[in-house]
Amino acid sequence: MPTEGNTITATRTSLRIVEALKRLDGAGVTAVANDLDMTKSTVHNHLRTLKEEGYITKENNVYRVGLRFLELGEYKRNRMDIYKKARPEVTSLAEKTGEMANAAVEEHGKGVYITRAEGTEAVTVDTYAGKRVNLHCTALGKTILAELPEQRVDDIIDTHGLPARTENTITDREGLKSELAEIRKQGYAYDREERLSGLRCVAAPVVPEEGEIVAALSVSGPTTRIKGDRFHNDIPELLRSAANVIEINLTYS
Repeated sequence: MPTEGNTITATRTSLRIVEALKRLDGAGVTAVANDLDMTKSTVHNHLRTLKEEGYITKENNVYRVGLRFLELGEYKRNRMDIYKKARPEVTSLAEKTGEMANAAVEEHGKGVYITRAEGTEAVTVDTYAGKRVNLHCTALGKTILAELPEQRVDDIIDTHGLPARTENTITDREGLKSELAEIRKQGYAYDREERLSGLRCVAAPVVPEEGEIVAALSVSGPTTRIKGDRFHNDIPELLRSAANVIEINLTYS
């Protein structure tokens, strides 16, 4: 990942260790050191400091990410106007469709879920508020990419690549750009089992009067239910209606 001048190596090391604890779902010093190819003494010093500052916990020599990060994330989210305006519409989408509804924003070239709601028939998937995903393999992400300047899209691809998540993931730059052009024309995007096999998703952008995308809304569900007119007409219309409500509320309230 590109870096700027005057960065602090120790800070980056601590953050890499936190990310490793998340990826490993908790670990001891040796496991973290092996995962990151660092010395155990370096890892131990960083872990001890992070624990003393309240950012990680330790139990039976296993370190885990602490709830201090939840406090910081909630602070950030609760100060976002888009979260406050999107939350009731996401809940309404879940109630109307019976499926999983989400809202996400772009940050540092990835999609970040800021709120979600489960309908009565929603399937359990790996999303949660705060989860970060690549933009190219989700309907939410492709909706966002379709609204960004081309140079910004290229920068995101250069930084994060186009990794395959399933056999349906678009991994070709030109193929992705062709789909983004189609998304701009129709006003919504599809995820055809591109991030998770068996799951389809439809997403629409939230673009207030000033003309820059601030978020995307989506509804996702199993391929056995998200199909036909429901996939191509009903859910896209519900999403565009919900996005319009949010756009009006952002602009005038």
